[in-house]
Amino acid sequence: MYTCALPMWTHGPVYTCTHSFRTRPVSCAFDLAHYRELLDAAAEGGYRFATFDAEPRPHDLFLRHDVDLSLEAALELAELERDAGATATYFLMTESVFYNLDSPVGERALRELRALGHRVALHAVYPNFVRDERFDAVVAWHNPDPEYMTRPVDGATNVMQSPWFDRERYRSDSNQHWRSGCPHEELARGEFEWLQLLTHPEIWVYDGATMLESMLSMLDSKHDLALEQLAADRIDLS
Repeated sequence: MYTCALPMWTHGPVYTCTHSFRTRPVSCAFDLAHYRELLDAAAEGGYRFATFDAEPRPHDLFLRHDVDLSLEAALELAELERDAGATATYFLMTESVFYNLDSPVGERALRELRALGHRVALHAVYPNFVRDERFDAVVAWHNPDPEYMTRPVDGATNVMQSPWFDRERYRSDSNQHWRSGCPHEELARGEFEWLQLLTHPEIWVYDGATMLESMLSMLDSKHDLALEQLAADRIDLS
């Protein structure tokens, strides 16, 4: 069974899908259970996990994560991938207003992502490309405009340049919407020659049927974390 509802969306069609996988129904929810199902579907379809230090080959699956908002969500997703035998590339920001890579939390995230077997690359804000030893020679622009999104970058691979970017072999969950439908079924059938799959950890880790609900869930989680950080900084919360 494979049914899709097609609501209107200002940036193109959005699909919500229910289909069967290994004889059981699967709902394409944005949660950790379905993310694991995506990884299992990739294994079923014969894909191997690839990184951006080599050009795409048949059956490559490039797992890409743009970490816009939450290092905690990135680490939770990274542990799930490690348990599934998957390797991904995490793109972290040095100009984020939501986290600080130079803080103890940021330094720990960098160490743990590497320890879990993943790659770490730069999620840069155009035109500022300043890479240091923390990052592989790979970049993805944050919220890019079309005029520079696919341009080559001196000293690094831009993941949105050819040959790593091809519209037919690219899927993204931006703002908690699949622009061309959830790729689960196509992965399970091995229909992509290769695929770059962009996901954002906070969408999958925090509960919510919409982007707003997921962001409110994230803010609730960060509220509790902020209280812990205040207490650790000897702030009197009595």
